[in-house]
Amino acid sequence: MEFWLWAAVGVLLLLVGILLLKIHMLRKAAKEIESAFAERLVTETNTLIDLSSNDRCMRRLANAINIQLRKLREERHRFQQGDSELKNAVTNLSHDLRTPLTAVCGYLELLEREEVSDAVRRYLDVIRDRTELMTQLTEELFRYSVIMSVDNAAVREPVDINGVLEESAAAFYTALSRRGITPSIQMPEERIVRMLNRSALTRVFSNLLNNAIKYSDGDLDISLFPTGEIVFTNTASGLDEVQVGRLFDRFYTVENARNSTGLGLAIAKTLVEQMRGTISADYRDGRLSVRIFLPE
Repeated sequence: MEFWLWAAVGVLLLLVGILLLKIHMLRKAAKEIESAFAERLVTETNTLIDLSSNDRCMRRLANAINIQLRKLREERHRFQQGDSELKNAVTNLSHDLRTPLTAVCGYLELLEREEVSDAVRRYLDVIRDRTELMTQLTEELFRYSVIMSVDNAAVREPVDINGVLEESAAAFYTALSRRGITPSIQMPEERIVRMLNRSALTRVFSNLLNNAIKYSDGDLDISLFPTGEIVFTNTASGLDEVQVGRLFDRFYTVENARNSTGLGLAIAKTLVEQMRGTISADYRDGRLSVRIFLPE
């Protein structure tokens, strides 16, 4: 009896050992699939998932994932090709619009020199206003399409954020003064340096200052923190939380914005994200705050 009992125990131990080995092999295969899948999602490669395990179920799973990877790769290539063609079309279209717009502006200048009635003068003023807005939109559209087709994180250098912010504020001093805005700028004494694209950062600050000119009720506070966070805050009674939530949407414009094209903050968002930073906006107690964070 003891012999059969020990034999049964031995068989059970053998089965447990086999099951543990099987589980170990399945876990190893699952980790191989997980690692290979994650790698192929972020890299451009034609190689598919391959397993060291011969387990039929795990190999069927790997084959099923490979089928989906092929479809995903095809869709990605189609998207990239279509996206590139769209960007080129937008760039060409905005470029082609410049010539007729320049001609229209030229003829408007000739008309404004002529002796015309007050009614015609009013009509000319309206046409001039709309033409200038369309010209601005065309320029912004052209710049946006160029920015979207270039990786501004590729060209990086040590950038003194304090200096770029000071230069940008000084460049906009006259425009801000015309709106009765005297910016209050708070910076730490130490220089905040990050590996960035200097021209892209300058463009971001310029667009945010333009945004203050459009929406501010007459004030602007700019704060730079040692952590690399920059906050632009101003009173904006003409906005609400819903509008602020859409400020970074392409072509979204607030009705009371002055000469707004709806691309300024979208461009700023694209540039900040290309430089591996973040940008957000919030609205509290009638004050709009746009926050940028540029990590080390």
